[in-house]
Amino acid sequence: MTEWFSPAGMIGAAIGLVIGWIDYRIVGAIVVTKLRATDKSTTAAEKADYERRIGLLQKGLFVMTVVAFPVVGYFLGLAIAGWAG
Repeated sequence: MTEWFSPAGMIGAAIGLVIGWIDYRIVGAIVVTKLRATDKSTTAAEKADYERRIGLLQKGLFVMTVVAFPVVGYFLGLAIAGWAG
């Protein structure tokens, strides 16, 4: 079994984490702003449900960017370093 915690992989994961966090903050802000602009809720219950759904979207976006980007960065770091597992 090869070394799973290689420096190249860890550097790639760290870079992926930073890129994922930045992407989450930028894309998340744009998407949430646009969604809130389309809110046509007429009652407090509808507004609460809409905000709940936006919160779920934000959590999903967080997982897709801040979790997935470091994984991709890790494997890209290994590939760039010449790891051939």
